[in-house]
Amino acid sequence: MSLQYAIALTGGIGSGKSTVSSMLALYGYTTIDADKIAHTLLEANQAALIEHFSTAILDTDGKIDRKKLGKLIFTDTNARKKLEGLLHPQIHQKILSCAKELEGHQKYYFLDIPLFFETGGRERYGVKKVVLVYAPYEIQCMRIMARDTLSKEEASQRLAAQMDIEHKKLQSDYILINSQDLKALQKEVEKFLHTLS
Repeated sequence: MSLQYAIALTGGIGSGKSTVSSMLALYGYTTIDADKIAHTLLEANQAALIEHFSTAILDTDGKIDRKKLGKLIFTDTNARKKLEGLLHPQIHQKILSCAKELEGHQKYYFLDIPLFFETGGRERYGVKKVVLVYAPYEIQCMRIMARDTLSKEEASQRLAAQMDIEHKKLQSDYILINSQDLKALQKEVEKFLHTLS
């Protein structure tokens, strides 16, 4: 499978990938968001998830509580593997069907996939460019703690569940540095977009 116009956008948790995604939308680019697809699939697979993880992952309304599920999968490797085994093939299929539709427009678009390298994304999607939103580990850690009100230990667990950002850096074609403010990040994004024209 080779996607002519797809550009992979990836990063680590807390690196600022969602912010870059929002910026790309402002510049008129379409993004296929793997996380949004995953959220939809969580609901669609609720019965299977309860079977795997019990009703402990539900909120008071009987819906999946993503915080409870997150706590479970970031502290239990087997639980995480189960969840990935269930959802990843479905996420992959949905991304591909959306991508096939976008290929017809013959314009660049982005595949926003946090676990791009972890799931063998280059081989799976055959993209020509991989863009990494990069922030050093310490900054990632601080952002996650602030955003999700987590302890340092919990933030470290979440980071440990992904490939080290430095390894991702080595495998990427273009790096967007996000260790300063929004203005600096916007300049990075604009600089990258100039390479596309």
